[in-house]
Amino acid sequence: MTAARAVGRAAVGALASVALCAGAPVAFVPWVAGPPVVPLRTPAALAPFPGHSVPGAGLWSPAGRLVGGLRAVYETTLVPPGGTQPAGVAWMDTRLLSARLYSGSMSPGGGPYRYTAPIEPAQAASVVAAFNGGFVMKVAGGGYYTEGRVVDPLRPGAASLVIYSGGRVDVGVWGKDLRMTPQVVSVRQNLSPLVVAGRPTSAAASPDWQAWGATCGATSCAASVPGVEHQWRSGVGITADGALVYVTGPSLDPLQLAQVLVRAGAVRAMQLDINPDWTVLATYSPPTPRGLAAPSDGSKLLPGTVQGPWTFFESWWARDFVTMSARHLPSR
Repeated sequence: MTAARAVGRAAVGALASVALCAGAPVAFVPWVAGPPVVPLRTPAALAPFPGHSVPGAGLWSPAGRLVGGLRAVYETTLVPPGGTQPAGVAWMDTRLLSARLYSGSMSPGGGPYRYTAPIEPAQAASVVAAFNGGFVMKVAGGGYYTEGRVVDPLRPGAASLVIYSGGRVDVGVWGKDLRMTPQVVSVRQNLSPLVVAGRPTSAAASPDWQAWGATCGATSCAASVPGVEHQWRSGVGITADGALVYVTGPSLDPLQLAQVLVRAGAVRAMQLDINPDWTVLATYSPPTPRGLAAPSDGSKLLPGTVQGPWTFFESWWARDFVTMSARHLPSR
């Protein structure tokens, strides 16, 4: 089957997913050709920062299940300027993948929610990747909207990840780049923008790194231990052609996080969660094309993250996260 024809089956896959989610039997639907979807261009290798490199830095490796016979996720590492430890970078093709926000009892709170951990089998059949969300809402500096209701009021000027009907995703400044429309299904805000117009913001470069969240100490997260500037951080951004890029690393300050996101192509980006227990991106490669994603077939972006492929399949996981799923059934 050609890639274009496989992608043309998206409507059938979507109808089946709706029926599965509703618990209804799925009747046979004949294949109907749709307009072909052209995947994004495979990302070019990233240039390591001068004087900061490790073997394989900037060279992309495919990750996760195929989508209609095509690769939809690529991963690499980069050592940030002034750093010594590599950060993980993931690139995701938003023409092949659709985004969904999952909500937790801790962040944002205020459930129950239709989409919450653990990922259910109906969704696991198409999940390719998943990554952490943002801060608990009392310190997020922004709002949260999903499943048709405002959980916390949206704040103009806040850095926002927005998901539209059909799974399209964007990142930007609320009220400037992004606004509420009938097509918006989820908005996750977190702090102020990290990258604007392809450059780190002045706030990202500010010496006031505490403005980007309270961090753990170098060896402990006890409240009595002073936090450190260079800590586990994560962020997400959108490229000029619409790819989604995610970064996490064990020893990043806000500016370094922004610099790695920009090097990965982000023109607009935001910080997500921070500290050792909360940052993770996992990809899933079931042994069969239509197999269910599961912890056993998942891989971490970085081996050092505390969380892993199992996290999003655990009922105790109480924080929000985002899944990136195949827009259509993989080819036979």
